[in-house]
Amino acid sequence: MRIHKVYTRTGDQGLTGLLGGKRVPKESLRVEGYGTVDELQAQLGMLRVALKESQEKRSLCTDLVGLIHTVQNDLFDLGSALATPPEHLDRVRHPITEDRIRLLEEHMDRWSADLSPLPSFVLSGGGSYSTLAQVARTVCRRAERGVWRLSREEEVPAEILKYLNRLSDFLFVMGRYLALIFDEEEPLWEMPLKGQ
Repeated sequence: MRIHKVYTRTGDQGLTGLLGGKRVPKESLRVEGYGTVDELQAQLGMLRVALKESQEKRSLCTDLVGLIHTVQNDLFDLGSALATPPEHLDRVRHPITEDRIRLLEEHMDRWSADLSPLPSFVLSGGGSYSTLAQVARTVCRRAERGVWRLSREEEVPAEILKYLNRLSDFLFVMGRYLALIFDEEEPLWEMPLKGQ
C-alpha cells in the first residue's frame, strides 16, 4: 500500500468511501466505529511514546512498547474490517482471529498474578503510565459500544466484538500493572457512608 496524496476532495459532501467503493455518510455507525478504533490506536501511541522515552525499567519498557505496537497493528486490521461492508468481508487481508484474543488473555493472566485484589474501583490519576492506559481503556469501551450499535444493523465479525471487549480488560490490567512496576499510586473510589 502506498499513500501518495492525503486529500482526495471526495469527502467534501459529507460522504466517505468504504472498501468496495460504497459511499456512506461520515456520521454512519460504521464510520463512527472505525473512527473510534483509530482514536484508540492513537491514544495507545501516547502510552507507547511515554514508555519508549522512559529512563526506568528499560528492558520491561521495550517489551511493553513492542506489545503495544502489536495491538496498534491489530487495531488497524480491525478498523480495516469495519471499513468493509459485509458483502466484501472476504477481501479483508488480516482478519482478527482467536489467536490475537488469546495473546491479550495470556498477558492479562501473567500480569494479574502479581496484582493484589481490588477493594474498590480504581480512579485514574495515580501516575502518568497507568493513567494513559486507563484513558485508552475508556476509549476502547466507547469503540466497543459503537461497534455493538453497528452490529445491531449490519454484520460484524464476532471476533471484532470479542477483541474489543478483551482489549478493554487488557488495558485495565495493564494500567494496574504499570502502576505496580513504576510504583505509582492506585487511588480508589471511596464509597460514601450511608446517610452522607
